[in-house]
Amino acid sequence: MKKKGVVYLIGAGPGDPGLFTLKGQRILQQADVIIYDRLVGDTLLNMARSDAEKIYVGKASGRHALSQEQINQLLVEKASQGLIVARLKGGDPFLYGRGGEEAQYVRQHGLDFEVVPGVTSAIAVPAYAGIPVTHRDMTSSFAVITGHEKPGKKESSIRWEHIAPGIGTLVFLMGVENLPFICQNLISHGRDPQTPVALIRWGTLPEQEVLAGTLDNIVDLVREHDFQPPAVIVVGEVVQLRAELSWVENKPLWGKRIVVTRSRAQASQLVDRIVDLGGEAIEFPAIEIKKEANLSGLHNALSHLDSYDWLVFTSVNAVDIFFEELIGCGYDIRDLKGIKLAAIGPATQEQLTRRGLKVEVVPEEYRAEGIIRALLSLSKPGQWVLLPRARGARTILPDELKKAGRHVNEVFLYEAITSLSVSQKTLENIKQGLMDYLTFTSSSTVHNFVKIVGRENIARINHNTKVACIGPITADTARQYGFTVDIHASEYTIQGLVEALVEESKASRED
Repeated sequence: MKKKGVVYLIGAGPGDPGLFTLKGQRILQQADVIIYDRLVGDTLLNMARSDAEKIYVGKASGRHALSQEQINQLLVEKASQGLIVARLKGGDPFLYGRGGEEAQYVRQHGLDFEVVPGVTSAIAVPAYAGIPVTHRDMTSSFAVITGHEKPGKKESSIRWEHIAPGIGTLVFLMGVENLPFICQNLISHGRDPQTPVALIRWGTLPEQEVLAGTLDNIVDLVREHDFQPPAVIVVGEVVQLRAELSWVENKPLWGKRIVVTRSRAQASQLVDRIVDLGGEAIEFPAIEIKKEANLSGLHNALSHLDSYDWLVFTSVNAVDIFFEELIGCGYDIRDLKGIKLAAIGPATQEQLTRRGLKVEVVPEEYRAEGIIRALLSLSKPGQWVLLPRARGARTILPDELKKAGRHVNEVFLYEAITSLSVSQKTLENIKQGLMDYLTFTSSSTVHNFVKIVGRENIARINHNTKVACIGPITADTARQYGFTVDIHASEYTIQGLVEALVEESKASRED
């Protein structure tokens, strides 16, 4: 029996990926086909399966990738093939998103659909600008109105005589090009020309801009500032509250575009901190973690665990793979009894602690030199050290331990290889120097980043983008390629790197 397809009409929200719904994310991860609009960002598209077909059908002013009729037909065509179709639309699909028309067309052709509402820009965008659409001291009513109605239309569908004097807050969507028409109608139908107005461009995103004025001067201000669409228009006394309630622009990394070069599997902590602090985290994974095909060296070590005195981990990746193989080979943490554990830093320590293990050594300096000093002070000549780690890592750690009389069994678990899944759009933006900061969390991220972007582009990137490194070894690697390292983390951790970014951003604002 042929599988029956279904169309999900999903609201992508106003732009900030954090406002995307959990249900929307779950369906997006299951979908066979993603049919998406212009205002849907890469972060949401990256949630989809890697093998999902992605079809752009965006509409800009005067330019349509596909007509609405063609979009309707595409939905039916894909669902008729028994596929799960995610129709991803900016904002909410049933608020000026023509979702109702698409649902009707799907139903008329005997197919099923579901609606996943999205956070509407009509409320979220003003909120991000510090403007509540209602406030009991000012107004208890608001209306959402299309701003796309063209002047000269024979009969307006907007009852200007009712909304102009009768509703406290008016929110116009898609109305920048018709702003003179909107202001003229509001004033001529009884709205005070001194009524506050705000235009919010790219609301909820780091590029957000707000232009405030009144009904009688906002058109001139838009022309003077060359304020371009898309933008949400808010009319009403609540606009005055922005001076008191503005919040997102006050975040320390607000408006900063920060490239994260860690592997996607490791990037979440850094990405989340950047976003929490108001920045835009541009995921550009320069590396992928490739597990060694032949782990016989590790398996042999696991069969002789009782001969080791120390087990040293220099990365979270090594911890994950080591314990995956430990369990896979029929052992468990009880077989580590009597072995002392060392971790290069707090993140690696935390990964071990979560497994119920006590870590004896975490050096004050979170790099190989620090762990060497700590181990030499606590271990004895003749003791055995098991060092599971990445292929291509610096040799100083095993070399120095061996020189001091320790026996070291170095086994390779994985390799950081150049990522093949980079966004071409992001790549071009990086080459053009359109990012504020470029972060490196290891030497391997530097090596592989350069392989992707090309050494010939480093000078241009370096001229416009500041480089932040997690520690001195990574910084030295970056300098060897010609980067100017502008930001150093005082503590060689993700938190230390974020704090360094915040300090630099604060200093740049004060200059």
